[in-house]
Amino acid sequence: MARWRALAEARAVARRPIPDDLWKRTRIRYPFLQRRDPADEATLRRMTSLFLDRKEFTAAGGLRLTDDVAVAIAAQACLPVLRLGLERYDGFVGIVVHPHAVRARRQVIDEDGIQHEYDEELAGEAMEGGPVMLSWHDVRQAGRDAVGAYNVVIHEFAHVLDMADGLSDGVPPLPADLPRQRWLQTLQSEFVAFCQRVEAEEHTLLDPYGAQGEDEFFAVASEAFFVAPQPLKDEHPALYGVFSQFYRQDPASDMPNRR
Repeated sequence: MARWRALAEARAVARRPIPDDLWKRTRIRYPFLQRRDPADEATLRRMTSLFLDRKEFTAAGGLRLTDDVAVAIAAQACLPVLRLGLERYDGFVGIVVHPHAVRARRQVIDEDGIQHEYDEELAGEAMEGGPVMLSWHDVRQAGRDAVGAYNVVIHEFAHVLDMADGLSDGVPPLPADLPRQRWLQTLQSEFVAFCQRVEAEEHTLLDPYGAQGEDEFFAVASEAFFVAPQPLKDEHPALYGVFSQFYRQDPASDMPNRR
């Protein structure tokens, strides 16, 4: 079975090769993709080809779906599962890319049972079973000149990991050596402290949107873990520790030093 799987993956990589110049451009545009270990770099590139082979990209709103667009999204999506495996994304196929953020009509029912409707602007959205929606404008914003720890692709694919057990609660399926109780205690205590800082209007490394709930806190913290790992480790050492154990990565050490 392992031999058959290896052969199938080799064929998939051959179907979706990433030219050297395109891969180089992608790494330059998104420096957080760069790894110290050449083996990790090669693994990420190979996983990106497999991702492109397994997923279906659809352009919306007049966007032209180029190889640059597809590879940029695929490479960033693969980064969180570099050590976890692409199987974590087997629950969906479709990725819809819009040129800009889109407006979605929302409905909520308040405590008195009254229904309210409002429009929400979305840079991305992940739904259980797919598809994943992304704004190309916001994907590009996470590039070389990005401000802070913003990354819409990692954010939405963190939601995909979170929802793998059918719940969007900030608790993805955990490895055997990471006790659920430790994860919950760390996430919940960090979330409460973060919400207090947001309410006090303090400056935070993490996007204040993370105060919406533990699921959003997990997603915005995942953004920082991969995009601004050292600042996250400095500001939230306990959170960085459990994330490093979950993702099986230590990006604060693995990413090359850059000025």
